[in-house]
Amino acid sequence: MSNILITSAGRRVSLVRFFQKELKKVFPNAKVFTTDANPDYSSACRVSDGYFSVSRVTAPNYIEELLKLVLDNNIKLIVPTIDTELLILSQNIKLFKEKGIDIVISDYDVVKIFRDKRLTHQFFEKYGINCAKEYDKSNYQLPIYIKPYDGSRSVDNYVIRTKEELTDYHFSNEKLMFLEYLDHKKHTEFTIDLYYDKNSDLKCFVPRQRIEVRDGEVNKAVTKDTFFIPEIWEKMKHIDGFRGCITFQVFVNLENKKIYGIEINPRFGGGYPLSYLANANFPNWIIKEYLLEEKNIPVYNDWEKNLMMLRYDDEVLVHNFEH
Repeated sequence: MSNILITSAGRRVSLVRFFQKELKKVFPNAKVFTTDANPDYSSACRVSDGYFSVSRVTAPNYIEELLKLVLDNNIKLIVPTIDTELLILSQNIKLFKEKGIDIVISDYDVVKIFRDKRLTHQFFEKYGINCAKEYDKSNYQLPIYIKPYDGSRSVDNYVIRTKEELTDYHFSNEKLMFLEYLDHKKHTEFTIDLYYDKNSDLKCFVPRQRIEVRDGEVNKAVTKDTFFIPEIWEKMKHIDGFRGCITFQVFVNLENKKIYGIEINPRFGGGYPLSYLANANFPNWIIKEYLLEEKNIPVYNDWEKNLMMLRYDDEVLVHNFEH
């Protein structure tokens, strides 16, 4: 049985449903399972074909526990979804592969770059992509943007416009970076969904222009056939170690059209449902490559342009639930 496991599923109801839909086209009896640290309260776990509670990724027995789970449930493919699990899963690609299980994840040497904002900036420089300048804390130019080099979800992020707003904490915390501030009023923000095949070749490129963000995740967005697609495609058409979905955030200056790389997350982003609904069918390609062992995923550019997504809250009901 070619079952799939989506880890740390949380609220990713749409992603679970996409994989269910695509998997059942090929394997009608196969299942999409999910894990979460607290699955009873996970909407995505509740809509999956079955769910499991697992230890947090920091637990010493996490990999052992996960391996037993997938072997016991005939799972052949693991799709991770959050940053904190990427390092340990990428370190164990070979261990799972030896048991006949694929993890759709980039190589460890790649993943660790994007857990460190300074290494990410070096990556952008290597591939000829602009990024915000980092200032020395003794020589900076206001306004600045401060964030930790290993942060996520906008925790410990600050926009500083005057010296009075700076505190000892900003200077003493070695994790905090002082960066050139890219004013949202002067830039347009895009998140790009990239699909890389097993050979690390780029096969699809869907820019989603952000309109509104809520709780760190895009709430309103529109797909755009933008001017920078050919340039970035050429620079990133093959990157050793990239596999599966890569989420790339950029700012574009409204006046001079200069492009700034902000961050890369080597996983499905929270806004990926828009790309899927625009016909960029990453789950289908993953199933073809990893479960059907197809060797050639063609380049796909025929996704729907100018498709807008307006998200709203929905309900997942659990009957006869006892706390």
